[in-house]
Amino acid sequence: MRQLIVVIALSVLLGGSAIQAQTTIEWWQFWTDPSIKPTMSAMVDEFERQNPGIQVNVTDLTWANGHEKIVLAFASGSAPDVVELGSDWIAQLADAGKLYDLTPHADSLRQKYQGWSMATYQDKVWAQPWILGTRVLYFNRDLIRRAGLDSDFIPLSWNELRGAAEKIQALDPDIYGWGSNTAEKHRLYKKFMPFFWSARGRMFSEDGRYCVVSSQQAVKALEYYKHLHDSCGYVANQRGIEDAFLDGKIGFILSGDWLLKRIELEKRSIDFGTSTMPGPGLTFGTGRKVAAGFRSETYPGKSFMGGEYLAISSASEHPDAALKLISFITSDENQIKFCKANRSANPSSRTAQTDEYFQNNPHLRTFVMQLHLSTHPPVDPDWVYMETELEQAVEKVLFENAPPGETLRQLQKTITELRKK
Repeated sequence: MRQLIVVIALSVLLGGSAIQAQTTIEWWQFWTDPSIKPTMSAMVDEFERQNPGIQVNVTDLTWANGHEKIVLAFASGSAPDVVELGSDWIAQLADAGKLYDLTPHADSLRQKYQGWSMATYQDKVWAQPWILGTRVLYFNRDLIRRAGLDSDFIPLSWNELRGAAEKIQALDPDIYGWGSNTAEKHRLYKKFMPFFWSARGRMFSEDGRYCVVSSQQAVKALEYYKHLHDSCGYVANQRGIEDAFLDGKIGFILSGDWLLKRIELEKRSIDFGTSTMPGPGLTFGTGRKVAAGFRSETYPGKSFMGGEYLAISSASEHPDAALKLISFITSDENQIKFCKANRSANPSSRTAQTDEYFQNNPHLRTFVMQLHLSTHPPVDPDWVYMETELEQAVEKVLFENAPPGETLRQLQKTITELRKK
């Protein structure tokens, strides 16, 4: 009996040691759609199989209140080990000392992944790029042909885009040349900024000290965007614009890769094309003439870049295990799996971007190309407030007919004062 008791005691002790040796990390993430959730679960299961000493507890967030939950968790000291962050949230949390410094990890991966600049604040890297995002130009080929343009027409300059949109607008009272967003929070500025950046506008000077949002280039970009809005704009929220485009009512819109997914899943029979953003052309702001037949390929347009990132809480007790999970999830193989399951086109891995899944599909290829011709908002802890001021300025110009130049000068003054606080 005494020997049996000793054996049981040893078993309990050994079992207790095994339990103590098991590391559990918490991961909060946003991908809950039924089309992608099984892939996410399978990746976590495979990670645990390859790392038997680590268990991952996954908590699903929603875009409706996920940001608020993350901020509250960090403020209360209950943040997860690993958290998915939108690119424009990183600086705010890094500035508050809530994120683990990933600079040593990033130094060896600079060339492997795209998007590090959005995670860099005060010369340190605070998150790992995962899935990036951009916007491209969608166009209806049927409407282009009806407007008398070649069936393979693609606008390479602002003049070509405006001319084609106005010709389409003239086809019928129920047909529009351009999809123009309403005052929809977090949406409207992302439609204006591609024109702003294409015109070589900047929010701040190169050294980051001065707000320069009211430059001549910025004013010209807002004037151009206002002209599209007024002359041939179908005005609605993002979903409404996409509905009208898929119903054959709009010639050109800016949208993300989620629209490709929708076209496929809804089996929409629309003859459409995609292209990278057109540029303003070499004559923009210079007064120079361009030789006949010369096009704007040498002055390409820019688009908006954002993304989803994986970060580690500075209070995590298991940063090494957390970093293993991040490295696994963002691997080339798993980024390709994720994009295939989600029908998305924007992996941060440069190797994944060359996979045949993207390169053999002309529309996915457009998105990969646009990623390399995109710009992101300033990495600033106060960007959330600047974004609000920027959107309100664009709203005033579009919907209240405020003068673009004066409105941007006031915006520049407001942002300058905001940064002093």
